[in-house]
Amino acid sequence: MPRTLKPEILDSLAPDDPAALHNRRDLRIINRIMGNPSWFARALAARLRPSDRVLEIGAGTGELGRALAAKGIPIDGLDLWPRPADWPAGRTWHRKDLRAFDGYGAYDVIIANLVLHQFNESELAGLGHSLRGRVRMILACEPARRQLSRVLCAVAGRLFGANFVTRHDSRVSIDAGFRDAELPLALDLPKSDWRVARRQTILGAYRMVAVKIR
Repeated sequence: MPRTLKPEILDSLAPDDPAALHNRRDLRIINRIMGNPSWFARALAARLRPSDRVLEIGAGTGELGRALAAKGIPIDGLDLWPRPADWPAGRTWHRKDLRAFDGYGAYDVIIANLVLHQFNESELAGLGHSLRGRVRMILACEPARRQLSRVLCAVAGRLFGANFVTRHDSRVSIDAGFRDAELPLALDLPKSDWRVARRQTILGAYRMVAVKIR
């Protein structure tokens, strides 16, 4: 399956649109099924330094950031959506396009949950270029592009009552997801500078941990 990008319905909806709100509920369920919040918490707890500043790109409505804050991991957020009313007090929310954000130099660790698949190779290369400098670690969890993921997502969606936005966007997301070394290559993370570990899970997650080695 070659990687293909198509528009997602959610991107055309206002944050308070009922269909968008239902989709956010569906995404919370999907993230729990995939085990994404717990994976980020474990990965960060094992690798964070006391002085590290962490930024979640594509933070959406802040579910992951709040979950990590509850585990004692402070994090700032970056998204085009408005700052969530319950975003952790004292933490920054940047309302900007991650492709045009000029503040990456203030952060040591970048995390991305189900967002990088929305961008083409040129945009990902530009993002990778923006992350050079202070950033020393990138953690990403994206859809694994495979037929099994589509089947599992369709079955799970019927079971938990996913709406039309989720049913459409999940297929689009999987088709735009990653396999093998595609993500670190797209971000232009050379082996001479980065140590990259990646794996795919049975529940459809493509996970990458990239740590700068020089």
